[in-house]
Amino acid sequence: MAEVDWRDVVFRQAPDSGDAGGGLARLRRPGVDLSHGVALYLDDISVSFDGFRALNRLSLSIDAGELRCIIGPNGAGKTTMMDVITGKTRPDSGQAWFGQTIDLLRLREAEVVAAGIGRKFQKPTVFENLDVLDNLELAMKAGKRVRDALRARLSAQQRERMHEVLSNIGLEQQASMRAGDLSHGQKQWLEIGMLLMLEPSLLLLDEPVAGMTDAETERTAELLRSLAGRHTLVVVEHDMEFVRAIAQRVTVLHEGSVLAEGSLEQVQADPRVVEVYLGR
Repeated sequence: MAEVDWRDVVFRQAPDSGDAGGGLARLRRPGVDLSHGVALYLDDISVSFDGFRALNRLSLSIDAGELRCIIGPNGAGKTTMMDVITGKTRPDSGQAWFGQTIDLLRLREAEVVAAGIGRKFQKPTVFENLDVLDNLELAMKAGKRVRDALRARLSAQQRERMHEVLSNIGLEQQASMRAGDLSHGQKQWLEIGMLLMLEPSLLLLDEPVAGMTDAETERTAELLRSLAGRHTLVVVEHDMEFVRAIAQRVTVLHEGSVLAEGSLEQVQADPRVVEVYLGR
């Protein structure tokens, strides 16, 4: 299946948030039951491709509002795990729950977005020929055709929310700039902003600082820390200094299963993690 981009997920089945209240997305999105404090629960998930087991009875629980980092060597199952969560890959066995009541394995990719899960791939996908504000506006007006979305008049409440997201991602000075002219890091922030306009409860971020300068990496750490609590974040990353800057809890995957879990200091001191990942 081809990688999902904004043309697939923004303009098909994602909810129209035009009447939503102002401000950034709330943690407790309508329809997502977080009453037990768990945002994401994977239980005994296995996935095989042509005899290769990409996930091997993987079980994982992410608390609501948590910022969790997922690390591990190449081939550990990190991308496959996110593919299962977002409906791109169907597991051979196991369960995947979003909150208490949403069975992710029953949903298609666009329905997962509509339920409140946003995914950012490593390579940023923005509308390069439109300016920054237009990119945010199109994401906010999900469900409308591109041309209609651009022509529709924004309410004062919508404008306030859009500018709040713009401020949060640090692109106020670039609001009228063509997205294609942004730096690599700024494009990454813009795409995070587009996800925020869809009001997700859970954000999945795949190597968000790959290719960034040191200054951009530091700014991205500040951004993600500011989102934690209002959103649940799952960050797949190889940059250990970045992980150190943001992680509340770290999960190490190896051969499709959880190898270790805890604070970064705890997993770095685990001899098994040193052997299969950090010692390489």
